[in-house]
Amino acid sequence: MRILIIKTTSLGDVVHNLPVIADIKRQYPNALIDWVVEESFVDILAMHPEINQVIPVAIRRWRKALLCRKTWRELTAFKRELQAQHYDVVIDTQGLLKSAAISYLSRSRNKCGYDKISARESVASAFYQHRFEVSRALHAVQRNRELVALALGYTIDPNALVYGIHTNTVLEETCLLPARYIMALHGTSRDSKLWPVEQWVSLGEILESQDLSLVLPWGNQAELQRAKRIASELKQAVVLPKLSIMALAKIIQGSQAVVGVDTGLAHLAVALNKPVIAIYTDTDPSLTGLYGDKQQAYKNLGGMQIATSAQEVFAQLKAFEIFSHE
Repeated sequence: MRILIIKTTSLGDVVHNLPVIADIKRQYPNALIDWVVEESFVDILAMHPEINQVIPVAIRRWRKALLCRKTWRELTAFKRELQAQHYDVVIDTQGLLKSAAISYLSRSRNKCGYDKISARESVASAFYQHRFEVSRALHAVQRNRELVALALGYTIDPNALVYGIHTNTVLEETCLLPARYIMALHGTSRDSKLWPVEQWVSLGEILESQDLSLVLPWGNQAELQRAKRIASELKQAVVLPKLSIMALAKIIQGSQAVVGVDTGLAHLAVALNKPVIAIYTDTDPSLTGLYGDKQQAYKNLGGMQIATSAQEVFAQLKAFEIFSHE
């Protein structure tokens, strides 16, 4: 059986969809699973050994240049690649018009997705042959797993949550790192979700007293300036160069723990089985917060207009028992 999964964006959403791969392979060990994803997130899927083929799409880039010949050449090539395979089942776990349109382009006669009440954009349901009701009150990981289980006719094992990604494909060191460090994910999609610089500095000072350094990644100029501002107030903090998702995954893997705001990289850290704290200031973590199995060390702090202090974060890190030297 050949299956196509459609989940194109965003980073956190792609990570939340990873457990469906292990679910499928548990039921259908010989299944070949392909996945359509935005080109900027191909690195995430490249870390999963059970994904047969990753098909990149560039909707974010294409819609900015719809009148460009290159855009239409790439669209045609994408359609050709998508239709080159016969898929027994196509499952759109995103539930948006753009993802439903991708499912429509496939030649499969067995397209599956959310019904109009469950989909994030109700019009998406019109593109599927098979529509399923999945509660929108469930966490995103649970919604994805439930939809795929309904589409393929099996029951989820709630005690078997496996993200399945590994960083062993990254072979080279990307930069000089401290011996013991906390990955500090300070950047996010909007300012209302940021944790104050002063709190990052306070946390960094506490951690330095425990012989731990903050390591600060960045993805744009605003994040770079924030990282430099935080590091300038500390003795041991390291500002990373701009890196790929795969390189960041390796650095996350080497950390003692990860502290972040509401950002996809925090979910990636959970998928890599690292101790993670996510600080929420303007979103509700009950639906899209960190999500792992019962054995994992992770914690969602804060929430809508709920302040979290550096001392609270440190207390949670202590609860993770990361301060003993290895």
